[in-house]
Amino acid sequence: MANSCYDMNAKMYYASDCDLSYLDGKVIAVIGYGSQGHAHAQNLRDSGCNVIIGLRHGKSWDKATKDGFEVYSVAEAAKKADIVMMLVNDERAAQIYAESVKDNLEPGNAIAFAHGFNIRYKQIVPPADVDVFMAAPKGPGHTVRGTYVEGKGVPCLIAVEQDATGNCRNIALAYIAGIGGARAGIMETTMDIETETDLFGEQTVLCGGVVDLMQCGFEVLCEAGYAPENAYFECMHEMKLIIDLINKAGVAGMNYSISDTAEYGEYVSGPRVLPHDQIKANMRAVLSDIQDGSFAGRWIAENKNGRTFFNSKRAALAKHPMETVGKALRDNMLWKDEASSSDAALDAASK
Repeated sequence: MANSCYDMNAKMYYASDCDLSYLDGKVIAVIGYGSQGHAHAQNLRDSGCNVIIGLRHGKSWDKATKDGFEVYSVAEAAKKADIVMMLVNDERAAQIYAESVKDNLEPGNAIAFAHGFNIRYKQIVPPADVDVFMAAPKGPGHTVRGTYVEGKGVPCLIAVEQDATGNCRNIALAYIAGIGGARAGIMETTMDIETETDLFGEQTVLCGGVVDLMQCGFEVLCEAGYAPENAYFECMHEMKLIIDLINKAGVAGMNYSISDTAEYGEYVSGPRVLPHDQIKANMRAVLSDIQDGSFAGRWIAENKNGRTFFNSKRAALAKHPMETVGKALRDNMLWKDEASSSDAALDAASK
């Protein structure tokens, strides 16, 4: 009997389910013009929507202006808007909302997010007379923009947290269609589920798990006397190849594309490095911290206390040989200019 935990039962939406006319006559204020902000704003504008930008004065203000948008303070943009999309960092969103958005929301407006963190952990509690929804592309901003320009899209998650108008889902679907998500597919979820699974995936697999695994492999090879350049290529550079294969065809498809020797090693050595029972026990502990708010509490406190731990870890990582060796190798690749441009774009988007 199939385990219902693994049954596919998520509600999916596509372009035929979305009606952009629900955005007709509405002003959309995109708050933030970083990685996601610039992508949402430009895609929505290209889809025929009326978009303004809400920012503090600085580099992003100049960039948004140069890109042809009307730019206002956050408070002014929120006041003018029918839909306010919060695309600022999680740790900044609550203060920006309290100072500049909260008092400028009117009954029937909508406030939207690309991640549920501040709603899930009640850092932001919108009034009962506004719609609250999530439109979350499952990809970085430059991919959201790039795929849209190519006529494609990035899959998105949709969640309706509060339907004050009775049309919140239609508005959210229209918004996601406007940024290109309906071209790929839209999966319905809740903001609680998105937040908990997103944090879990980042911490245990995508960022925390993968980075620690690559670092350990790099260090073991170097400590055994192998050249760090070889260690970088084998434990880090080839990660993209493997992930691209999995992304396109799943693990079985990846195994079909690699050598049988590599596949055999996967079966016999993977569980030795990552014993499933212990790894899953550790993962459950991480998930528990996410579910009960312990992680959120620590991250909120970290930001209130000067980010001492966060900044020290970031600085230490930048000095690690896997980073310095990797940068030197990338700088000498034939695709150096392309790689440098991508790194520069990512750096700029993170400011």
